[in-house]
Amino acid sequence: VELQASGGGLVQSGGSLRLSCAASGTTFSNFAIGWFRQTPGKAREFVAVTGSGRPTYYSDSVKGRFILSRDTAKKTVYLQMNSLKPEDTAVYYCTGRAGWHIRFGAENEYNYWGQGTQVTVSS
Repeated sequence: VELQASGGGLVQSGGSLRLSCAASGTTFSNFAIGWFRQTPGKAREFVAVTGSGRPTYYSDSVKGRFILSRDTAKKTVYLQMNSLKPEDTAVYYCTGRAGWHIRFGAENEYNYWGQGTQVTVSS
């Protein structure tokens, strides 16, 4: 399984960005996929995740501002990030696993990781 992330960049506070993550090597139908983010010196932080037939879950810090959507035909998820804040600045990592796990917010429950994409929000 490979995850290819794209879409990061520099944006002003209050702006929007959309990240994409395309999966290959998986049927995708039973694949939980989402995003974590990481800032220097800190552990990766859960952002959002979606699974086939499951609700989409968000961290409290992004709930109401970020939207995670899933295009099964394209095996791609999109993270629409609105009302961005400087504290959203991080490297964003796409991640996935076969099947769902109740500990969906735990980094070590995911088997597959894409390359990170930098998101920088200026104040």
